[in-house]
This record gives sequence, structure tokens and C-alpha cells, in this order.
Amino acid sequence: MQISSFSILVPDYEAGLAFFVDILGFDLVADIPQGRKRWVEVRAPGAALSLILARADGAQQEAMIGHQGGGRVWLFLETKDFARDHARLLAHGIVFEENPRTEPYGTVAVFRDPFGNRWDLIQKAS
Repeated sequence: MQISSFSILVPDYEAGLAFFVDILGFDLVADIPQGRKRWVEVRAPGAALSLILARADGAQQEAMIGHQGGGRVWLFLETKDFARDHARLLAHGIVFEENPRTEPYGTVAVFRDPFGNRWDLIQKAS
């Protein structure tokens, strides 16, 4: 067995696609209508793991948008060129919580996506 995908709450599908496809450059793998819902699957180029964009349904789920990680960084976006991708995200209006820093495991900076989720942009040490 392996984890093939997981879901992330978004306020609506278009907002999720705008971030993951238009800003991060993920591929749209599937967008299948299912009545009130859609199966919207995105994946970083070359990755095996995909994200299912889950439109929040009702007040309880809406309240959880951006809080699935309990306030912690819970998403890790790995890059081979930190400076390029950091600049690209800044140019798209992504707000970083800190300046880039060097740790024993690599170069990293925390940012929030448009929904409030905390991410590490990381280039692992070689």
C-alpha cells in the first residue's frame, strides 16, 4: 500500500485551481463533475502524490479551511532552485512569514497559501 493522494480544503474549486495550477504550476490531473461536487485532482510535475481539492461544504468545513495542520507547517514544497521559486512566489503575492534561512537539512522559509495553510518552501541540502 502507498498514499496516492490526500485532500485539502479550499473555499471553492476555482480558487484552489488558481493557486495550485496557476501559481505553483501543478498539473490538473482530473476535473470530474459529480453533481454538487467535483473530483479535482492536481499534482506537481513529476510527483507521484496528488492533492484532491475539496470544496468546503457547510460551516464546519468552511471553518477548517487553512487549519488542517492545526497551526503548524504541514505542507512541504521542495524545490531544486530556492531563490528562483521564492522570488516567483513573492511576485505572485505569496506572503512569507520569515526570511529564508539555512538549516542543516537545507534552505527553507515558511509561507501561507491564500487559504491560510502553512508551508515550507525548501531546498534540501545536498
